[in-house]
Parts: sequence; structure tokens; C-alpha cells
Amino acid sequence: MGVEIKVDDLTKSFGKQLIWGDVSLTVPAGEICVMLGPSGTGKSVFLKCLIGLLKPDRGEIIIEGTDIASCSEKDLYEIRKLFGVLFQDGAMFGSMNLYDNVAFPLREHTKKSESEVRDIVMEKMDLVGLIGAEDKLPGEISGGMRKRAGLARALVLDPEIVLFDEPDSGLDPVRTAFLNQLIVDLNAQIDATFLIVTHDINTARTVPDNIGLLYHKHLAMFGPREMLLSSEEPVVRQFLNAQRVGPIGMSEEKDADELEAEKDEELPPLPPIPLQIEPSNGIPRRSQREPGSWCRENGVQPPPGSFQENMTMVAGA
Repeated sequence: MGVEIKVDDLTKSFGKQLIWGDVSLTVPAGEICVMLGPSGTGKSVFLKCLIGLLKPDRGEIIIEGTDIASCSEKDLYEIRKLFGVLFQDGAMFGSMNLYDNVAFPLREHTKKSESEVRDIVMEKMDLVGLIGAEDKLPGEISGGMRKRAGLARALVLDPEIVLFDEPDSGLDPVRTAFLNQLIVDLNAQIDATFLIVTHDINTARTVPDNIGLLYHKHLAMFGPREMLLSSEEPVVRQFLNAQRVGPIGMSEEKDADELEAEKDEELPPLPPIPLQIEPSNGIPRRSQREPGSWCRENGVQPPPGSFQENMTMVAGA
């Protein structure tokens, strides 16, 4: 079972450079959440704060009743045992084969026998489709396989929280689709809390239960997937629908002249909200909501064509 992460008034800066301020949100236990934002908005910094690699300037991060922003090193060490982390490039030890890479956390943090370690490692490698590749070195396999090996290593301690830092970076669309399905299937099997940092809009639109968007040094919005995909808030609408018109520019914010030039441009209609990816076995996840339920409960009319099978991603279709 996953655990809840409660973030309250979190602020982080490097020197005089504010990264983001007053971030407050709750990542619900056992649910899949995605954190989005233009490049350089501090998404990876946010993940590093959640696991205590970076200390925020102020604010709280409450996990299992412990504020990891201010707790002792001993308490932080214990809380970190709840986490599994998939880093951007897999972060494999280049001199170790995949088996030893995945086994490393078990050998480092437990007193399990080698036979027990082998059973767990092979179970996790089977889970991510890497059986037969145990003896390969990270330099001998593709980027997608390294990602999956990193995911297997993140899972060996049976974490209650799994953080994914751009798991789809460097992957082609087909491998990204397989990875997205794997993430959904894993959540269904282990029921842990998942938080994914990504730039992939299709992932954000189809995988999570909740979406957050960091922009201009603050959290623009966080909430259920349907809330953000039906939102008319300019920065949320622009980013989630990959549109050129809106407040985000090449240098994060557009200047006044650019915004003035766009003011008479008609925005394209919101694209339909796609169905959420379901587990491969067809059994809904515990946190999965019925399509359109948030819209109905909140009196929101979803874009035409939403929640249909085999729908197109073209706006206004």
C-alpha cells in the first residue's frame, strides 16, 4: 500500500535564484501523479527535495507523520526506505552487470541471503521484461533497457513511494508507450504511490490520476487529470495541449509585445480527453476513476469526443 505525501508552503532557491515558492499539494496514497512544467522550472529539484537530497528554504514535506524537511538524519534514513527512485538515465553502475545493479540495494540495506536476493532480483527483472539480460553490462544494452533495469532496482525493496524522473527521456514513441503501460501495470500490482516527472504530453494525458504543473516559480495547478485536461486556465491549456498561443514562450514567459500580438488570435478548441490507460489484465486499479466522473461531479462539460474508444488526438475532433 502506498503512503501519502503532503507538501505545504515549500520554497527552494539557489543563492538569490528562486526556483519555486509556496508549493502546496497532496500526493494521494496509491495514486499515479504526473508533474509537468517547462524546462528549467525545477521539477527534478522538487523530486530531490521529496527524498531529502536537497533541503528546502522553508515549508514541510510530511510522510508517515515525519517532516523530512526538518527531521534528523536518522529519521530521514528510515523514511528513505519507503522510496524507490528511477533516475533520468537509469543511473546504473557501469562496472556491474544488470543483476548486480538490481541486487545492490538489497545487499546494501538488508541482511538477506544470496538465495533470497536472487529470488527477489529475478522477480523484479521478470516484472520489467529483462529475464535473460542479467549478465549484460549497462553499456551493452539500449537506453530503454537501462530504464527498465533502473526501474527493477527501484522496486527491489518493495517501496511504498516510487519517483520517476523523466522515465521517457530519450525513448522513441513505441518504447514510451510500452513504458507507460508498464507503469500502470506496476501500480495495479504493488499499489504504491507513483510520482512521475515528464515532458511527454501523451503520458500526462493518459497515465496519471492527478496532474501538477510548475510554471513561473510556482505551482500553477494540481488536481485530478480531468480537471486539468478540461481547464481553460491559459498556461495549463497551452502546456497540456502543446499550443503555441499562450503565456509560455521560448524563454519561459512571453513579453508584453508577444502577448499583445496574440491577443486577437483565436485559440483552437480543447482536444477530447482520452481514456486513461488501464492495466493489461483489464482489472481497474484501486485509484482508477470512471471516465468522466470528475467532470460530472463538478458540472464541467468535457470537450466534444472525450472518453471515446480509438479517439483521435486532433483538437476539435
